[in-house]
Amino acid sequence: MLYIVMALKSEAQAFVDKYKLAKTKCGNFTLFEGKDLKLIISGIGVDNAKNATYAIIENCKPQKSDIFINVGICGANKKHKIGKLLKIGSIMYEDKKYIIDENILNTLTCKESEVYQDLYEIADMESFGFFAATKGFKNRYIYKVVSDHFEPSKVTKEGSKKLIFSVIDEIMREVEA
Repeated sequence: MLYIVMALKSEAQAFVDKYKLAKTKCGNFTLFEGKDLKLIISGIGVDNAKNATYAIIENCKPQKSDIFINVGICGANKKHKIGKLLKIGSIMYEDKKYIIDENILNTLTCKESEVYQDLYEIADMESFGFFAATKGFKNRYIYKVVSDHFEPSKVTKEGSKKLIFSVIDEIMREVEA
């Protein structure tokens, strides 16, 4: 089974449309399900991502061999083009570095609020919550799509959906490999 944690419905809508996922509930969270895929909408922030991930673990009882991915948009410096898919190798959170895969160079900084200045290479607001909640699973990955160059006010719901939709096949190829 593939479990996907995403912050926003607009981001998730790309997966919902492509895989014709059915809407249901998982605790206080919206869950979309298909044959081999469950996608939960966490809402914005570290605590929401952690709580949604815990909810799907508690309610669905995944096997240790199942795959967990966190997919969403991120801000990044201009080294990364808008629309670029980034596989995250480590997370900086509260001045501490957490390794997901030492062979992947992309380090994402997880912050509690939107970032409006080019202070980091890559930044989001949920990755650490997902990471903390999935620590007992070896098959866990974080994929982020560059949505802006630290100009979050330029990000739209429709733009987020298009960005995610454009990388779904690439994500699924990697996850299924």
